[in-house]
Amino acid sequence: MYFAALLARTEDGWEASDTELDDVETLSDLADLAREASPDEDTVLVLIEQEDAWFGVVRVDGEEDPRIYVSDAAAAARSSYGEILLTDELLGRDPDDGDDLDALDLDGTEDGESDEDDDDAEDGAGPAGSAESVPHGPVGDALILDDLGVSEKELRLMSTEAVTEIAESLGASETLETVR
Repeated sequence: MYFAALLARTEDGWEASDTELDDVETLSDLADLAREASPDEDTVLVLIEQEDAWFGVVRVDGEEDPRIYVSDAAAAARSSYGEILLTDELLGRDPDDGDDLDALDLDGTEDGESDEDDDDAEDGAGPAGSAESVPHGPVGDALILDDLGVSEKELRLMSTEAVTEIAESLGASETLETVR
């Protein structure tokens, strides 16, 4: 079970809206969706949680690059929404590293494995997926909410109810509950 919401900071406080991520395929799409929530280029937070597994925060401040924090990269890697957040840059990978190996077709199909297995491996769901290269535990900018009153330590200690905890810390829990 997933929950995703946008919290946009305005001069009148925080405004919340739930959001459908079905049409979001990349981090760029997600950042554009966040920017649409705040025409005045104020801070927008995209809060995503998968029940009892992981949560993510994407912060968009105007036209700046989005900042990202994911509580458990390995758990998020098994989720289509998590994969949006787990960019090569966030994971410290060189995006060109895999291109040469892909061109060599060293994916195991020469041993008679089906292409379906390849699809599973590419998205991290299969046994040979990219889970080995994705760390267990948090990744990203742990100071993402520091200037809003949520310290790095507090963020790292948050439970699976992190979205609610973040909203409470921002003084936006009632606003968030209107879209939950």
